[in-house]
Amino acid sequence: NSNRTSVSHLHRQLYGRLYPVLLVKTDGSTVRFRYKEPKRILMLPLDSSTLPEAERKARLRRQFPSRPKAEMEETFKGIDLDTYKRFWKK
Repeated sequence: NSNRTSVSHLHRQLYGRLYPVLLVKTDGSTVRFRYKEPKRILMLPLDSSTLPEAERKARLRRQFPSRPKAEMEETFKGIDLDTYKRFWKK
């Protein structure tokens, strides 16, 4: 059916043509080339063993942030309940 492409993408293993793609290298430079799948940008993975120790730890901290600290729960010991009596349903 010709309407199928407007609803979803085609489920193909191989595409019949090559598509223009932007490749981003690890140093930030970009190269345009033709790729077998229709994509806009491809990024090469960064090799963390070539980075300085401080930069590697900073990237790991950004990738795996620390867990938020548990907050203290609010207690109702210091609240006078008679001031809120008018809001209760009878």
